[in-house]
Amino acid sequence: MTDSPHDERTLVLLRHAKAEQPTTDGPDVERPLAARGRADAAAAGAWLARHGLLPDVVLCSAAVRTRQTWHAVQLGITGSPPESGPAGPAPVVRYEPDAYEAHPEDLLHLIRQVSPTAATVLLIAHNPGISLLSELLDPVRADPEGLRTGGLVVHRTALPWAELSRGGAGIETRHTAR
Repeated sequence: MTDSPHDERTLVLLRHAKAEQPTTDGPDVERPLAARGRADAAAAGAWLARHGLLPDVVLCSAAVRTRQTWHAVQLGITGSPPESGPAGPAPVVRYEPDAYEAHPEDLLHLIRQVSPTAATVLLIAHNPGISLLSELLDPVRADPEGLRTGGLVVHRTALPWAELSRGGAGIETRHTAR
């Protein structure tokens, strides 16, 4: 947890993992992860744990594939069903309907509402919004091709969450499971 407003904060942006192909049977928001997506999401969680990037807060789109991505990431982080374990206390998880088909400014608004005591935030959302948010936060180092499914980018900032704005969080590293 962050005790001082001058401490560094970490924002991890994660594009949901590979989903099943769209069908005409149901709405897009209900598409589940593909088998590869579940494996990639668990690998992303293990990568986060290895790098000490354990979230205090998870902001997750309410779509089925993003919720399933979070559950697989959590298994990758803890190596066990969701509960407090060796990876530390369970994060606060907020399923956000407004993160589905969100513009980068909408996603930034969600981040600005995070408690100032949270040191690390994980945002799981969709393209193009999540990739455009990364570009908004660090226009120079953002990947012009955006995040791939299951891809994550780690941003760092000294700003309080409520003050995060354009150019306010530099990219430290990227990772894609495949």
